[in-house]
Amino acid sequence: MTFAQFVGSGSEGIIGVINTVVVPLIGSLIFLVFIWGVVKYFFINNEGDTEKLKEGRDFIFWGILGMVVYFSIWGFVNLLLSTLGIAPAA
Repeated sequence: MTFAQFVGSGSEGIIGVINTVVVPLIGSLIFLVFIWGVVKYFFINNEGDTEKLKEGRDFIFWGILGMVVYFSIWGFVNLLLSTLGIAPAA
């Protein structure tokens, strides 16, 4: 096995594992943090407990911030790949 085969591209090698497992897992975790914040803020009966409401708001904030960072990095990587003429994995 050569180094190029080990690193791979698209859906093969280390790049394939990153593209098909790691990136979707991180995106899913960020989305779950956001959803947990929404559930905690709106649906769990806090009976006016401002501390629990603040905790729900914090989860929503960090979920949104995580999504902004996640999609910004994803866009930057795609911009970089298209600038360098490297086709992103489909």
